[in-house]
Amino acid sequence: MEQLIKKSPRIEVVDALRGFAVMAIILVHNLEHFIFPVYPADSPAWLNILDQGVFNGVFSLFAGKAYAIFALLFGFTFYIQTNNQRKQGKDFGYRFLWRLVLLAGFATLNAAFFPAGDVLLLFVVVGLVLFFTRNWSDKALLVTSVLFLLQPVEWYHYIAGLINPAHHLPDLKVGEMYTEVAEYTKAGNFGDFILGNITLGQKASLLWAVNAGRFFQTAGLFLLGFYIGRKQLFVSTERNLRLWVNILIVSAVAFAPLYTLKELIMKSDTLIQQTAGTAFDIWQKLAFTLVLVASFVILYQNKKFSSKVSNLRFYGKMSLTNYITQSIIGSLIYFPFGLYLAPYCGYTVSLLVGICTFLLQVWFCKWWLGKHKQGPLEHIWHKWTWMGTNK
Repeated sequence: MEQLIKKSPRIEVVDALRGFAVMAIILVHNLEHFIFPVYPADSPAWLNILDQGVFNGVFSLFAGKAYAIFALLFGFTFYIQTNNQRKQGKDFGYRFLWRLVLLAGFATLNAAFFPAGDVLLLFVVVGLVLFFTRNWSDKALLVTSVLFLLQPVEWYHYIAGLINPAHHLPDLKVGEMYTEVAEYTKAGNFGDFILGNITLGQKASLLWAVNAGRFFQTAGLFLLGFYIGRKQLFVSTERNLRLWVNILIVSAVAFAPLYTLKELIMKSDTLIQQTAGTAFDIWQKLAFTLVLVASFVILYQNKKFSSKVSNLRFYGKMSLTNYITQSIIGSLIYFPFGLYLAPYCGYTVSLLVGICTFLLQVWFCKWWLGKHKQGPLEHIWHKWTWMGTNK
């Protein structure tokens, strides 16, 4: 089994899947103008229709799903690192805590150019769950993952609302914070932009994640990825292939009723929307996420498919570098301190910008990895993680 871990097909599919997730994140972020909602005031009717189609298509496919794949693979990577150290009789846990501290630095770098804060900081905070569960049994990991993914906080508030109609969710002032973020972004002062992003923007992002149920979802996905690693489910075997086919079928069947129920719940009063509605929204997105993951893993067994998406492997190997540089590129394209093209880019043009950014990054990844083993930020993260050792 240890030999199977080292086989390239398994490594390739994980790298390619991670590359797919980061590509999808970039496309969504470009459509959102990196959370800078400034768009053309007047566009031809045909372009408005096209823009709406592009928005609906990209967001239906990727919004809330790309991040989930990224989180799932974060947990899987933790398994790889933990397992490698365990083979040497070492505990990776405390080195992982230091690795999270370093990730907080990368999160700050990315947030400096991303007004809405950064998901990497959420990963830092929630990543502690991996430290505390690293020695748990497989069954305990899976059960705890499911419990987190059930969104217990949302259901607590929902039930509390049924018992006491006066019950309401705590007001975290996220809307007010994002309004302030938008104001200093539009002002175009680069210093205020950077300072505001790494302070107020990061706070707004974390509190938004609380409202959106992403703290528990991320924890659940981390543990699920850890469990997948433990069970070697990305290893190319007939048994695993059958399992992914079953996951695909169950997730595809579950998606439609979950989505329908979510839409019905969203017609209810505000508290129900914010509690049960949030839970069902996360569940329908999770179902579609599993459809994407299972489909990708199954299709990757086909040589023609794996050959056509081979560039995603290079892209996935440099996911941290690509994730952060896309924010820098996007800020220079859309924001007032840069080219300020946001008022001229509708959803269709923004999608094209995102595709061009992706292709440019792919080219850079292939060039860089032709000369180096890791991406530039990946190298720094690895080197500093193992500071004081021979690694």
